[in-house]
Amino acid sequence: MGRVRPLHHAARRLLLLFPRPRAFSSAAAAAPSREPLHVCVVGSGPAGFYTADKMLKGHEGAQVDIIDRLPTPFGLVRSGVAPDHPETKIVVNQFSRVAANDRCQFYGNVTLGRDVSLSELRKTYDVVVLAYGAESDRSLGIPGEDLRGIHSAREFVWWYNGHPDMCNLAPDLQSTDSAVVLGQGNVALDVARILLRCTSELAATDIADYALDALRGSTIKKVYLVGRRGPVQAACTAKELREILGLKNVHVFIKEADLVTLPADEEEIRNSRIKRRVYELLSKAAIAHKGKNNNGQKELHFVFFRRPTRFLPSEDGVTVGAVQLEKTCLKDDGVAGRQVAVGTGEFEDLKCGLVLKSIGYKSLPVEGLPFDKYRGIVPNLKGRVLSSESENATVEPGLYVVGWLKRGPTGIVATNLHCAEETVASILEDDKKGLFMGPSDSKKQGRRGLLEILEQKNIRFVPFDGWEKIDSKEKMAGELKNKPREKITTWNEILMASN
Repeated sequence: MGRVRPLHHAARRLLLLFPRPRAFSSAAAAAPSREPLHVCVVGSGPAGFYTADKMLKGHEGAQVDIIDRLPTPFGLVRSGVAPDHPETKIVVNQFSRVAANDRCQFYGNVTLGRDVSLSELRKTYDVVVLAYGAESDRSLGIPGEDLRGIHSAREFVWWYNGHPDMCNLAPDLQSTDSAVVLGQGNVALDVARILLRCTSELAATDIADYALDALRGSTIKKVYLVGRRGPVQAACTAKELREILGLKNVHVFIKEADLVTLPADEEEIRNSRIKRRVYELLSKAAIAHKGKNNNGQKELHFVFFRRPTRFLPSEDGVTVGAVQLEKTCLKDDGVAGRQVAVGTGEFEDLKCGLVLKSIGYKSLPVEGLPFDKYRGIVPNLKGRVLSSESENATVEPGLYVVGWLKRGPTGIVATNLHCAEETVASILEDDKKGLFMGPSDSKKQGRRGLLEILEQKNIRFVPFDGWEKIDSKEKMAGELKNKPREKITTWNEILMASN
């Protein structure tokens, strides 16, 4: 992930004390069998690593440098995938093999827009691929959104996953028995599941230690998953839904009236296997839990056909106390044949002391980058960055995009594989056309040029062997607690561990 908040001064000063990490191996510096193609990938999440992998395999002269603002690689695999989904994280083994390639180098703790500019990278590399994802959040834009106790799902996910930007979030889980999650996609289900799952099960995962402590002391007994549309339109996958419906000691509440389908719903079900499976799972759960006494169990409420219109304060005036919801109904949008939620003018208040907004991640632009603020993506043609969204847009030479920054924050980890293949195919096509062949006196410096820039600015990057030291220390600490790793969660400690 290529950018967001600056590293605080204490950590920067700490870095200046470090001896310079190794730059790159002599094998990486050796001349390849053909003219080198200098490639810089900004962002080391799945999109970035899949791109590096495909680039190395597709061009024997490619030298690929991956930069990331974090000292740790792997992006959302480390900071986004839920701790109770270890099978999804196995992909880091493949990414580590990519990083071990002599023609590939990792430069952590290097922020695009602060430590190095986009124009500097474009002058230094033949190809720059932006893969820094989405590190901000969409806003609802409704009254009361700044009340205490309201967080984005991204912040909450980063918090329990030990992301150094969110280690001090400290959500209050002890002043209420009810939490509202706005949204019904996979991320919404993740945060609801973490709030409801038995902490003895979470203790065996790589969840951050402070998050586990907070969840052990949590008083939250009820979680409401609120969606603007109905069960047929729920944005989650069947796998995620099946998991949360199967949680131990959790009573599921689904109103039978919400499961009634209209002809347009039935057509959606016929046309989508995923929607059919999701609807079937919700219907079965409603029947299975009907009339059962919950015997003090935690509660998971699916709330359909409701949209938030304002957040109401509690008695103290500064903390959220309820969400005002407007009842909705579905109408055809008249364009794409898609059913959209429209307000009915009927309102109700849902009391809670914690709100997690899972309404979408948002990418951020950097200076010199064309950006579609409405869609939150970089305008592109099969990964080639375009100068604008207009019909007269031209291709930005040598500049490419991949992942969420290319297509928006959708899909699973593996979705980035196809996305990277498309972008790399465009790069290789452009290379064959000779688009990277400048005059002999203007050859790009690539890695050597990046190292000069970092040295001039006194930026102490974290190489991949620095990450391996962090990795080793985390795994050793985890062994003492019978968990895969104990994540190091503050900037200073991560940087100290990398040296």
